[in-house]
Amino acid sequence: MNSERKKKPRVAVFKFASCDGCQLSLLDAEDELLAVAGAVEIAYFPEASRAMLKGPYDIALVEGSITTHQDAERIQQVRRQAKTLVTIGACATAGGIQALRNWKDVTEFIRVVYPSPQFISTLKLSTPIAEHVPVDFELRGCPINHYQLIELIAATLAGRKPNIPAYSVCLECKRQGNVCVPVAHGTPCLGPVTQAGCGAICPAYDRGCYGCYGPMESPNTASLTSQFRILGQSDQEISRAFRSFNAWAWQFRKASEECERA
Repeated sequence: MNSERKKKPRVAVFKFASCDGCQLSLLDAEDELLAVAGAVEIAYFPEASRAMLKGPYDIALVEGSITTHQDAERIQQVRRQAKTLVTIGACATAGGIQALRNWKDVTEFIRVVYPSPQFISTLKLSTPIAEHVPVDFELRGCPINHYQLIELIAATLAGRKPNIPAYSVCLECKRQGNVCVPVAHGTPCLGPVTQAGCGAICPAYDRGCYGCYGPMESPNTASLTSQFRILGQSDQEISRAFRSFNAWAWQFRKASEECERA
């Protein structure tokens, strides 16, 4: 019994600057999670277990962005302990909503918000994990699609490539028979440049896509920016559209900064 357990791949889940939403998505998988839990050893997962086993780990799932000096040091330790490191969610893959600070004066924020600024130690930027250590796979979303996470874990255990889509939300809309909101209603929508994974939930309710899953493979942000202008959006509005959950993803960052300079 013990020898069989030792052969199971060891999985650890780590949190950095985030809201815990992606970890909760994993717990929300319920039946699927139980099936995976039977194939692996959950060695470290403070959100769900009292087990705090030390590394090394076969798979490390990392949620959250790097915002402090301590985080920058800790992610190096995690990387050394993990055979495979997977970042999950917009914070870990693109800096998260907290990356909006990257265009402002963080020192001024600290002065205004905290009564004792001298006790606050933080980095000027909120950055994705990949800017600090090598990452083996990035799973997008705010929050992630827990079915995609289960597929990723299963694929990693089987030694195959995970079946995670790289195409845009527009394809999901077409498959579901959704009416195109920019065409039908003139509603700005990031769907043409956003990676699929959410099931096109916003366009299904006649709302434009907010880009929760970050840039798709080779997004044509310049063309979408032109379309937004045709729809009557100002450069400031377009810049704000790209600066949300995945603001620091370089494709969205470039598009927003070009609008800011226009």
